[in-house]
Amino acid sequence: MNPEKIRVQNISPKYLDIITALFAVILVTSNVASSAKIINTGLSIFGIRLAFDGGTILFPLSYILGDIFTEVYGFRAARRAIWTGFACLLLSMIVFFIMEILPSDPVWESYAGSAAYRAILGGMSSGGIVLASLTAYLAGEFSNAIILSRMKLFFKGRLLWVRTIGSSLAGELLDSLIFVGIATLTGIFGRELFLSLVLSNYLLKLGLEIILTPVTCFSIRLLKKAEGIDVYG
Repeated sequence: MNPEKIRVQNISPKYLDIITALFAVILVTSNVASSAKIINTGLSIFGIRLAFDGGTILFPLSYILGDIFTEVYGFRAARRAIWTGFACLLLSMIVFFIMEILPSDPVWESYAGSAAYRAILGGMSSGGIVLASLTAYLAGEFSNAIILSRMKLFFKGRLLWVRTIGSSLAGELLDSLIFVGIATLTGIFGRELFLSLVLSNYLLKLGLEIILTPVTCFSIRLLKKAEGIDVYG
């Protein structure tokens, strides 16, 4: 099948911009949550304590939306959405950085203070968490989109659930390794948390995607019908 083949009745997508906006909001919010708190599950695997950053709760939804972009609208639309999310995340970093360097109000300092701001949002304002997230996000999302796009051609549009899970296996692994690795090197996370965070992030993200696969497949079919579009390549 020609990678550029498009089956389409309506070439003006009605919901693409809405989904792109949701994608960008999820990306920015998950990065703020990642900087704000590390969550302990109280579990361990092979002696490795399982803990995850707050953004892990929400971030898998960005991969689900990435699957929707690629499957319904094609890799070109997915690439556009990824770069849009990249720009929004970069803007959020700049805003948090400006907030940190501006002079603080004395009353605010008395009950909150710059030290608390740096402890909670320092990863966003210093750029460490954003550098980690952007690098991991680009590697993970693009690999996920490329693999899903190629698998769609290989399977001739069949076995959607196999394709969404299969592409996530690689994308989420790259994302977890790169994100935690850079965040550790830049001092956002302690080195003793590296294995714990990588393993926890990967298992939780992948697990949530697998659990939500029926929702993903249903949403994709619904959107294809609503948009009248099914892009290959």
